[in-house]
Amino acid sequence: MGFLDKLFGGKKDVASKEVKIYAPLSGEIVNIEDVPDVVFSEKIVGDGIAIRPNGDSIAAPVNGTIGKIFETNHAFSIESDEGIELFVHFGIDTVELKGEGFARVAEEGQKVKVGDPIIKFDLALLETKAKSILTPVVISNMDEISNLHKESGEVIQGESVVLTLFK
Repeated sequence: MGFLDKLFGGKKDVASKEVKIYAPLSGEIVNIEDVPDVVFSEKIVGDGIAIRPNGDSIAAPVNGTIGKIFETNHAFSIESDEGIELFVHFGIDTVELKGEGFARVAEEGQKVKVGDPIIKFDLALLETKAKSILTPVVISNMDEISNLHKESGEVIQGESVVLTLFK
C-alpha cells in the first residue's frame, strides 16, 4: 500500500516526531484550566500546562530560536528546532507592571538550548504585585500536534519534561 499512499496522498507520508518540552522554570505543574485568565484556561492561545514558580529565572524549554520577547519582559515566544511554537507567559496581568520585577537576559532571534536563561525575575516582588504568578507554557501551533502528554508534580528548570508531543 506504500505506493498507493504516495500516489493518493495517504495520511502517513511522514512518521510522527516526538518532541519533549522541558520546564522553563522550577516549581509545581498546575493544570492550564486552573489559570485565572480565560485566554489560557480556555486554551485560546494554545494548550499546555502552567507552573507555580519557586525560582528566579525563565529558561528555554526547547532547543530553538527566540521569537518575540515582550517589551515588559514578562513573556516570550520560541520556536523549537522541530517547528513547535511555544509561548511562555509569567503570571497573569503582569504586563500591567510595565517590566517591574523582570530583566531580559537573552535577545530576540537568539539560538538557545534547553536551560539557557531568557528572563530573570524577582519572585518576592511579583508575588505581592501580580494577580497570579502561575506561568502558562503553551503550544501555539496545536493544529500541527497529533498527540500531547502533560506531566504533573514538581519540576526542575531545564531538567524535567513537562510536555511530550507528537508532531
